[in-house]
Amino acid sequence: MQPLPKEYLSRIIRAVVEFQLIEDNDKILIGLSGGKDSLFMAYALTELKNTLKKNFTLGAITINPMFTKDFSCEAMQKFCDKLNMPYHIHEVNIAETIANQDNKNACYSCAFFRRGAINGYAKEHGYNKIAYAHNHDDAVETFFMNLFYSGQLKTFMPSTYLSRSDVTVIRPLLYFREEEIRNAISLHGQEPCAPPCPFNGNTMRQKAKNLIEELSKENPLLYEHLSAAMRTTAVGDLWPPIKNRKEMKPYYYQFFKNQQK
Repeated sequence: MQPLPKEYLSRIIRAVVEFQLIEDNDKILIGLSGGKDSLFMAYALTELKNTLKKNFTLGAITINPMFTKDFSCEAMQKFCDKLNMPYHIHEVNIAETIANQDNKNACYSCAFFRRGAINGYAKEHGYNKIAYAHNHDDAVETFFMNLFYSGQLKTFMPSTYLSRSDVTVIRPLLYFREEEIRNAISLHGQEPCAPPCPFNGNTMRQKAKNLIEELSKENPLLYEHLSAAMRTTAVGDLWPPIKNRKEMKPYYYQFFKNQQK
């Protein structure tokens, strides 16, 4: 494996320092799907650990959702062996769960059960942090989807404490664009594994990605504007929250009282 370029290393450090993602004595469990992002993160965090003097440990876990019978983790096992990183494979029958849930969002159910399994393993094995390989594009797309599909201005946070599991989720790749990670495959020499997801390429996220790409043809600054809008400093003039009937009652009373004078 090639050393992580200084420019990449500095971007990882920027995220770690700015959002206080890693401290001494942390035990970090990496969610390793076998995709380009999680492979790059495992490699980058290993490089970070070998470069810095901070005392933290790394481990990795892959969730087998049992979508296919030929799901193989052999390549990921060899990859983790090269990194001297403990590796665990955990089977969760997400395929059967989704099949039994009519009219429910398959992506949401899959993510929910994956996270639950990883949280449980982390707590059971003494990991206090879980690292997910969400990149900057993921954050922008999540912001975009929340606006369009739930009417909310929000995205996922760089660090989130989960009180129920007593673990903290961290996202060290937030200052990397997806294309940069795709181009960095040669650095660690491990080709991404084919995703077992039967909905791959036909998800809400993919639609959001395609829409951003299409709108960017007319407005090249669209992505930058969405990125800037994710910051709390971007909040401008917004309407107040909707009031229910009980909250509106005194306003109606005052209005009609004034009308009678």
